[in-house]
Amino acid sequence: MNDKFLKPYNPTETESRVYKLWEESGFFNPDNLTAQHVEPFTIIMPPTNANGSLHAGHALVITIEDIMTRYKRMRGFKALWLPGLDHAGFETQVVFEKKLEKEGRSRFDLSREKLYKEILDFTLENSANIKSQIRSMGASCDWSREKFTLDKDIVGVVYNTFKRLSEDNLLYRGARIISWCPKHRTSFSDLEIENLERTDKFYYLKYGPFTISTARPETKFGDKYVVMHPDDKRYKEYSHGQKLELEWINGPITATVIKDEAVDMAFGTGVMTITPWHDQTDFEIAERHNLEKEQIIGEDGKLLPIAGEFAGLKIVEARPKIIEKLESKGLVEKIDENYKHVVRTCYKCGTVIEPQIKSQWFIRMKPLAEKALEKINGGEITYLPEHYKKITTHWLENIIDWNISRQIVWGIPIPAKICDSCGEGMVDLDNFIKACSKCGGSVHADTDTFDTWFSSGQWPYATLQALGEKDFQTFYPTDVMETAGEIIFFWVSRMIMLGLYATGELPFKTVYLHGLVLDAKGQKMSKSKGNVINPLELTSQFGTDALRMALVIGNTPGTSLALSPDKIKGYKNFANKIWNVSRYVLSKENIGELRKDLVEEFEALAKDVTTDMDNFRLYIAAEKLYAYIWHRFADEIIEESKKDPELYGATLYYILENSLKLIHPFMPFITEEIWGELKKANSLQLTADSLLMIEPWPVK
Repeated sequence: MNDKFLKPYNPTETESRVYKLWEESGFFNPDNLTAQHVEPFTIIMPPTNANGSLHAGHALVITIEDIMTRYKRMRGFKALWLPGLDHAGFETQVVFEKKLEKEGRSRFDLSREKLYKEILDFTLENSANIKSQIRSMGASCDWSREKFTLDKDIVGVVYNTFKRLSEDNLLYRGARIISWCPKHRTSFSDLEIENLERTDKFYYLKYGPFTISTARPETKFGDKYVVMHPDDKRYKEYSHGQKLELEWINGPITATVIKDEAVDMAFGTGVMTITPWHDQTDFEIAERHNLEKEQIIGEDGKLLPIAGEFAGLKIVEARPKIIEKLESKGLVEKIDENYKHVVRTCYKCGTVIEPQIKSQWFIRMKPLAEKALEKINGGEITYLPEHYKKITTHWLENIIDWNISRQIVWGIPIPAKICDSCGEGMVDLDNFIKACSKCGGSVHADTDTFDTWFSSGQWPYATLQALGEKDFQTFYPTDVMETAGEIIFFWVSRMIMLGLYATGELPFKTVYLHGLVLDAKGQKMSKSKGNVINPLELTSQFGTDALRMALVIGNTPGTSLALSPDKIKGYKNFANKIWNVSRYVLSKENIGELRKDLVEEFEALAKDVTTDMDNFRLYIAAEKLYAYIWHRFADEIIEESKKDPELYGATLYYILENSLKLIHPFMPFITEEIWGELKKANSLQLTADSLLMIEPWPVK
C-alpha cells in the first residue's frame, strides 16, 4: 500500500502539482497529441474580462468547456480549447473609474494618453491574476495559443473587417439619434440599455390652442413644431405648414403645424410637439419634413443656454422649476401624479439615457441578419436549449443598425479620419488620408473607439486567422460556442453575423447556453447584496473537483443554478469516497478472471454515459457516474467482494480503471492523481504519455 493512501485526499497539496504535470506534458496543445488524434474539435473560450477576478460565472464556463474538451481529447479528437482575455472596453473603464473615484480622481482630469496607460497597467496586472485563477480551475486550454483582444494581429483582423464593411456599403457615418449616458459620456447600442418601469408625473400643458402632454417638460424649450395626424378630424381646420403665435416657457414663439401619420390619434389629445434632438420618433418626423433640430440638453445632462434662466441645471433640479414657471403663466392644465412608463437607463450606472444627435459609425445590420437567419432557419446551428433559436430569430428579424462608436479612451481606436468642414467620415487603416474626399477640407483622426462587442463579435475567426492560415484551415469553423444565455444578442448573434460575413461560414455548429449561478437562496449574486461567491475560496475549502461537480450536476442548459457550500461539501465527500475506494482496490491483488456480468453492466453504463456526453447532457452523465461509483461500486460491489476477494480482484481493477476514465473530465485532479498510483501498482513506468488526460475513452 502506497503511503499516500494512508492519509485523506488533500486537494491543496495535489492540484497545483498535477496541473504543472499536465502543462509540462504539452498535451493541452493539440499539435502534440498522437497521430491517432486527427479530427479537430475546437472551442474558443469566451474571452474573460481582464478587469477583475474569477467569479462563479467564470468557474461555470471553465468547468463546462473543460469537460467538453477533455472528453473529446480522450475520444481521439485533435482538441483545441483556445483561451483569451478581453480588454472589455467600457466595462473595464467603468471598473477603473470606480478606482479613480476612491482615489479622489476623475478620468476627465487625465489626458487621453495618461488614462490609457493607467488602464493598460491595471488590465495587465489583473490579466496575470485571472490567468492563474483559470489554471486553478483545471482548465486544459492551449496557453501557447492564448490571445488578447488588443493583440496587434487581432486588431489587424478587426480593422480589415471594418474596411470591408465600408467597401461593401454596410458601414456609414451619420448624424443620428443615439443613446447617451450623461454620467459616462459615451453612446451605447440598443442592447446596453436597461428598461425600467417607473411612476412619474405626467404634465398636460397648454400650447396655444392645443393641449399637449409630456413626462419631460425640460426638453420643451425648443419645441416649435406642433404635430397632428392628417386624418384627425378634430384638427381639420389646421393646415400643414400653418404658423401660430403663442406664449411658451421663456416667452412668445412662432409654432408651425406639421401633419404626420406617426401621431397616435388615440393617445392623449392626438397632438404633440416634437423635440427632434432628444427623441427617436421626433427625430424621424423632423427628417421626413426637413425640420430644424436644436439641442436642449448637453452631453453632461445639464440644460443648455436655450433654456434661459434654467441653463446649467440638471434635469431633476430643473423640472419642478420649469413647471412652476409654466403654472405662473397659466400654461399647466393638469398633472397626473401616477404616470407609469418605461424609462431607458444605462445598464451600468442606472443613469437615465439621454438621446442625442451625434455623428457615429453604424453598421447596416439587416443584410447581415438575413444571411444569418437563412442558416439558422435551415437548421445549420443547434441551440441548447432549443428555445434560444426562436429568441434569436425574433431579434434578427427586427434588428436595427448598430452604433459601433464609443466615446471612451480604453479600446481599439477607430481607424478613420473626420473632415473638419463637412464632417465626412473616411476609413483610413494606413493613416494616408490628408484631405476630405468629399469637400477637400482638412481632416483629423477619429478619437472614438470601437464598441467592444464589435471586436469580440469577430473572436472565433479573428483568433484563428491571427494564429495563421494553418490554424484557421484546421480549426475553423469551431464546434461549440458555450456561454451565458444573457449575452445571446450582445455576442452570440453578432458572432454568427460577422463570422458568416467575413468567412462565408458559420463560426460554430452548436450554441450551448448556460444560466446564471445563483446563491444558496436562489438569488442573483451582486456586490450590493453581499452574496457574491468567490470560487477560489470554495476550492481551497472543498477542492476544485468538488466545485466542478457541484456546478454541473443539476445544471441543465439555460437554467439558473443555485450554488451552496453544502452542495459542494457533498461532492467533497464523493471525492473522498473515490479516494477510499481506490485505496481499497489497490490494496488487493489484480488477479482472477473478469466477472462477465459486472463487466457487461459497466459497459452498458459507459455506453449510456457516452451517449449523454455526445448529446451535451453533461449534467446527466455526471449524475449517473456519481450514482454508480458511490452506490453501486462502493456500496455493493466492493462489499460483496470482501466475501471472496480472489473472485473479484481483476474485476475491481477493471471497474476502477475505467471509472476513473469516465469521471476524469468532471473531476480531473483526483482522477489523475489516482491514475498515477494505479500505474505504479501495475508496475508501469510513469511518463507524460501515460497521463490519464490522454487515455483513450473506454467506449469505441
